[in-house]
Amino acid sequence: MVRSTQHGARPDEGPVASPGRFDLLLIIMVSVYLLSALTNGRWIDALRVLLFTVVALLALRGSLVLRRTARLILVAVLAGSAIMLTLSFTTEIGRGIAGVWAGLVLLFAVVVIVHRVLSVRTVTAQNIYGVVSAYLMIGVAFAAFFAAVDHLSGGHFFAQGHPDSTQTFQYFSFTTLTTLGYGDFTAAGNFGRALADLEALTGQIFLVTLVAFLVTRFRAPGEQKR
Repeated sequence: MVRSTQHGARPDEGPVASPGRFDLLLIIMVSVYLLSALTNGRWIDALRVLLFTVVALLALRGSLVLRRTARLILVAVLAGSAIMLTLSFTTEIGRGIAGVWAGLVLLFAVVVIVHRVLSVRTVTAQNIYGVVSAYLMIGVAFAAFFAAVDHLSGGHFFAQGHPDSTQTFQYFSFTTLTTLGYGDFTAAGNFGRALADLEALTGQIFLVTLVAFLVTRFRAPGEQKR
């Protein structure tokens, strides 16, 4: 007889959620940010794909997804990342496709983290780490999308003719996400501008709604025991 878990679910049917280690996730995202800001090259793109895969798997580990579903997602992420890792060393189109995949993987992780954080009644420091990690993921994901547009379009992404690199895409992404709008970098094409607008809106909605909501529900460790 198969023992059932809580609520009568079988071991392979219950959620995979475990105590969130969003502090580790935040460390990885800060490392990805610094890596992208200080270095450039195809091997960096490949390493970023690997790190994004690790981020997605860590987010999935702390999710409320059923185990059977989680296994299917795990296989899909690993298989897709292996293919994209190969494409990142090929043509410009291959690098563009890999960039789209990397951005989608990060956005998937953002959705999983936000869903996990909103499911708890009491917000802890780990949940705050998760939200900060998700915010960084949004910026890095859109940087990957901007790079993908550059690789797939065959032209220059920026209107001023600035060099297209991992550093410039990340810089442009985070100045857009935070709505700083320095103006030294602007998208040349309509699709790039639409993506920039979408990122700016996403950043504002994220900060105004989610972060403010979590701060009001935050409880220090001592307060949680009361």
